[in-house]
Amino acid sequence: MRAAIYHGQENVRVESVVAPAGPGAEEIRIAVTACGICGSDLHEYAAGPVAIPDEHPHPLTGDTLPVPLGHEFAGEVTEVGADVDDLSAGDPVTVNPILYCGECRQCAAGHYNRCASGGFVGLSGGGGGLTEEVVVSREQAIRLPDALPVEYGALAEPFSVGFHAVRTAPLDPGDSAAVYGAGPIGLATIQAARVAGADTVYAVEPKDTRRDRAGVVGADETLDPTATDTVERIHERTGGGVDVSFEVAGVEQSIQDAIAATAAGGHTTVISQFGDAVEVDPNAFVAGERSLGGTLAYEGGPRSDEEFGPVVGMFASGALDPAPLVSSRIQLEDVVDDGFEALLDPDREEVKVL
Repeated sequence: MRAAIYHGQENVRVESVVAPAGPGAEEIRIAVTACGICGSDLHEYAAGPVAIPDEHPHPLTGDTLPVPLGHEFAGEVTEVGADVDDLSAGDPVTVNPILYCGECRQCAAGHYNRCASGGFVGLSGGGGGLTEEVVVSREQAIRLPDALPVEYGALAEPFSVGFHAVRTAPLDPGDSAAVYGAGPIGLATIQAARVAGADTVYAVEPKDTRRDRAGVVGADETLDPTATDTVERIHERTGGGVDVSFEVAGVEQSIQDAIAATAAGGHTTVISQFGDAVEVDPNAFVAGERSLGGTLAYEGGPRSDEEFGPVVGMFASGALDPAPLVSSRIQLEDVVDDGFEALLDPDREEVKVL
């Protein structure tokens, strides 16, 4: 089969590889319909390996470079293991890619996304979605409604990131929110905040295309940080700052502004992963009794359907709309030039490439 294999920094090759063995008794085989390229994939391509195992095998998969990429994917079941009785060949599914040990303190507490040795299918080995076929555990598969386009199942992963961030933030109905960064996760977070009852949502994004899409998916006001003092504008509009802000850009200025844009007693949730340490003023938290928190991915393991399930349901009902995120659909063979390179090229104005 054909697969996009990560060999190192700026070295992804579409190659012929042996199809995965299996499925085992509690596994399923999936023919991949669509896979999204994530910001994490881009970071690995441009500056990695970071999370991808290099010299030391991943503790759960045992894999090292080279590994197949892709952790935002959906497809159709082609084969089920002997103990799988609730899925059949032909069923459309999306996949929660979280890998976990089941034995550490966090797993014992049910926080599988925080597993001490955890990882993700498509980053840590164990297959990936930028392939023609993948074998995963039945536990990771979430059945898609028949009426939902299967390709939208590939967007359940980034939407679950945004859903989890909003779900774990102290955002109450009627609150105001600011989202700093309108890439795919930011756009998903804007929609999730709306579903959670946010009364007013501000989106901050320097790129025109992404800022425009933020307005389409539900932001009340979109702000260009290169042309506007976003903190000052948000404080003017809200009479003192938003109740909750979300940092989804991964740069120092965005986290500083996201914190400063909150009112006294407000909260900032950091969704981005930063390449380097950044400076944050602790006096902002002391003087205004603000708080800062982080969020990692979404629920996984035995709780795989806890957030992916509602997201898929909201896709089907129309409460969440994945369509505005998709800027291009390409073939696997073109994943480097029209995928990774296109997303890294500021002149291409891509948002989400499937």
